[in-house]
Amino acid sequence: MAKEWILNSAMNRFQLNFKRNVGPVSESIRKCSPKSIDEWRAYYFKNVRSEEHIVALGKKLYVKITEVIQSEVAEITEQDCIDYMIQVVIDRTYEGYITEIQTVYGQLQKILDVKIDPAPDEWDRLFNVDFYIKIGEKYIGLQIKPVHSGTQLPEIFKEYNLQDAFHRKFTEVFGGKVFYLFSEKVDGRKEIKNREVIEELKKEIERLRDLQKNHGKS
Repeated sequence: MAKEWILNSAMNRFQLNFKRNVGPVSESIRKCSPKSIDEWRAYYFKNVRSEEHIVALGKKLYVKITEVIQSEVAEITEQDCIDYMIQVVIDRTYEGYITEIQTVYGQLQKILDVKIDPAPDEWDRLFNVDFYIKIGEKYIGLQIKPVHSGTQLPEIFKEYNLQDAFHRKFTEVFGGKVFYLFSEKVDGRKEIKNREVIEELKKEIERLRDLQKNHGKS
C-alpha cells in the first residue's frame, strides 16, 4: 500500500499519466470496446502509445522518485516536521475559524450584536435547528439552508413548510421562534438571501428582552 501511494503520488505530481504522455486513454478504451485485458493491451500499444514509450515513462518515474523526491526527503529536518504540525494545528485551524465566522451566522452575529452559538446535536435532530441565540432564559433558533443561484421560491417555501412542525415544537419548549435563513454564494462569499428576516429577528430579540424585564419586575 505504501509503495502504491508513493508511485501514484509521484506519477500525478510529475504528470506522467496526463493525456499528453499516455494519450486519450478513456476515449481509446471506449473506441476499442475490448472483451479482455489482452485485447485492450494490444490495441493501446498499436494505436495509442507504443510499449517502449510507456516503459520510458516508467523509467522516468523511477528517476523522479529515487533522485528528485529522495533528495527532497533528505532535506527535511525534525524542526520542519515540528513547524508543519504546529502550522496545521494552530495556523490553519485559525484560518478556518476566520473563514467560518465570515459565513452567514458570522455576518448575522455582527448585524444583531448578539452571540450566536452552534446548536447541540440533539437540537439538530429534534428541532432541525443549526444555531441559537440565548436571550435570558429563552432561546431563538436559526436554521440555515444553502441555496444555489436560480433556486425557485416554491422550492424554498416547500423546504420551509417541511420544517414548520419541528420549529413550532422548539418554540413551545424554549419560548423563542425559529427563523429560516437562506444563504447564497455571491462572488465567492456566502450572503443571506432573505434579508427581510433580519428585521424579524430584531423584533423577536426585543420581545424576549421585554419579557425578561417584565418578569424581573414581577
